[in-house]
Amino acid sequence: MSTVEFNDTLTSMESYLMAFAMNYTKNVEDAKDLTQETMLKAIRYRDYYTPKTNFKAWIFTIMRNIFINQYRRKVKSKTIFDNSQDLFLLNSSTEKRDTPYNYIADGEINKQLESLSDEYKEPFKMHYLGFKYKEIAEKLDIPIGTVKSRIFIARKKLMDLLPEYKYRNN
Repeated sequence: MSTVEFNDTLTSMESYLMAFAMNYTKNVEDAKDLTQETMLKAIRYRDYYTPKTNFKAWIFTIMRNIFINQYRRKVKSKTIFDNSQDLFLLNSSTEKRDTPYNYIADGEINKQLESLSDEYKEPFKMHYLGFKYKEIAEKLDIPIGTVKSRIFIARKKLMDLLPEYKYRNN
């Protein structure tokens, strides 16, 4: 596929990309950013596209991966960028972390977590802190399947030990 054909095909996909991005972001401006970043990445990596294969699937995969990576970065950093002059967004956060209920619940959850054996407690704590399964497996020198299993079992045990929090949404 020549550069001109590639660019024509890519630009003809822009409206589809925008619609697909809206499914992810639910926000027009974020969807525009995601679409633009997807198109730039497609141009940058156009040599990786295999001619006569599904171009639409290839470009949508790029978009999905960009979205997932951005989401992970955002969750990991938990950072709010507030460009307002009076720091309105930082001062009007809707997060309810410091409520008395959450303080009590955190204490009870931590107490029950400490009652678990180390084989379940350590992988669970590491996963909660944001470590990937592979990182946990390497650090604890156990297979990834074992890590996943132990985290699942730890969650199950905590749910059994703390039934009053099982269905609570804050």
